[in-house]
Amino acid sequence: MTAERINPPELSPPTGFSHAVVATGSRVVFLAGQTALDADGKVVGESLPDQFEKALDNLLTALAAAGGTPSDLARVTVYATDIAAYRTHAPELGRIWRESAGREYPAMAVVEVVRLWDDQAAVELDGFAVLP
Repeated sequence: MTAERINPPELSPPTGFSHAVVATGSRVVFLAGQTALDADGKVVGESLPDQFEKALDNLLTALAAAGGTPSDLARVTVYATDIAAYRTHAPELGRIWRESAGREYPAMAVVEVVRLWDDQAAVELDGFAVLP
C-alpha cells in the first residue's frame, strides 16, 4: 500500500492518529472487532492498558494473517466502555500502540459504548487496511 497521511495545518495537531489517510492498493482487508480474548475465548487483562494491548495484538494478528502489516492500516475505531479511563491511560496506550504498530498512524476514532459483547471487555478495536 502507498499511504499518504494528511494532517492539515488548519486542524488541531493530531496525537496518535492521522486526520486523513489516502490509501492506494489492490486489496482491502476489513478487520473484525477484537477484544482482549485469548485463544480459549476468555477475556484477559485486569487493566484497560492490558486489555488494549491484547486487543491490538489480536487485530494485528488478523491483519498479518491476511498478509498485511501495521503500516497498511488505513482506519481503526476504538470502542471503550469508559472514555474517562481511556483518556487517563492515553499516554500508556500510545506507548503500547507505538511499540506494536509503529508511528504511521491510521485515521482513528475513539467511541464510548455502554458495553461490549463480553461483559469483562473494556475495549474493542476494528478497522480496515489497504494492501499493495
